[in-house]
Amino acid sequence: MERVAFVVDETGERIDCLLNPETFEVKRLAGIRTPAAGESRLVGRGRADDPVRFTGGGRTELLLDMVFDVALVESRSAPQDVRQLTAKLWNLAENTAEELGSARPPLVRLVWGRSWNVPGVIAAIAERFDAFGPTGAPGRSWMRLKLVRVDEPKQAGARDFDGELARSGAGTAPGTAPTAVQALGDGSTGPGGTGRIDLLAMEALGSPMRWRELAEHNGVDDPFAVAPGRVLSVPATGGRP
Repeated sequence: MERVAFVVDETGERIDCLLNPETFEVKRLAGIRTPAAGESRLVGRGRADDPVRFTGGGRTELLLDMVFDVALVESRSAPQDVRQLTAKLWNLAENTAEELGSARPPLVRLVWGRSWNVPGVIAAIAERFDAFGPTGAPGRSWMRLKLVRVDEPKQAGARDFDGELARSGAGTAPGTAPTAVQALGDGSTGPGGTGRIDLLAMEALGSPMRWRELAEHNGVDDPFAVAPGRVLSVPATGGRP
């Protein structure tokens, strides 16, 4: 079974989870709010519900419960402290990125096979430890993580691809659709190492959200297993190849 991974959008770093989540909950909060006390009056006697105001937008939250255990690490140099396995996930909740002069957590993607590819930020993280060793180091961790979905950074993806075209000298004639794309090793597109299939979809189909369509068309089961130099054919779109 393919493991859940978090991919840092800016650097392309992939953080694999030791096991797939035990539970996975998706929650949607609509863009409404209740007026504060004294802000407006209730009209009519016997009214059952408070009035609400529609603000637009909303928020989508993904809640994951995961387990990490040093006994499950298949390595001769397996850590004795489970916190060495979860430290990178904690760092995703720190304000290590910057936007419009303000610090913020880095943009990450929750990727699970071809079923989930959700951009967001880690809004909350909690960890419970057990299986303590003689030195007090915990061997097992029960982690709960909240990811808040954000808009797909389409413009950023397009800029990254344009930069690759300028660097490699490759490209597509104006007004035509590409018939194939080639995976790169630095997480971008064009000729060169392991490519991110969402950026390949941006090049080929005009949107990173269509990565599943490109993967299914080429029989790619693991979006992280696109080998360097592999050429992927582009499905027909709007009558064009």
